[in-house]
Amino acid sequence: MSILYFSLYSAFILALMGLAFHRTHLLSALLCLEGMMLSLFIFISIWSMMLNCTSHSIAPMILLTFSACEAGTGLALLVATTRTHGSDHLQNLNLLQC
Repeated sequence: MSILYFSLYSAFILALMGLAFHRTHLLSALLCLEGMMLSLFIFISIWSMMLNCTSHSIAPMILLTFSACEAGTGLALLVATTRTHGSDHLQNLNLLQC
């Protein structure tokens, strides 16, 4: 395993562990999701460059587009929950409350 693949794999695992174990604020969860998406983007970009195939070259752009949409939706949810609940703590958010 080369150092590039090891660093991409460790960045993805670090973001996944941050999402799984350190979920106190909504903003930290969104940043961990964004880190996972960016490491996947870099990996798919390198993979499509190594294949030298034009049919796989659009995949990183599609992933980056979905990542931007996810970030925009996440920030909109962050603003909405901060306005309604007063903070962005994930423990304060209960979907069963009216």
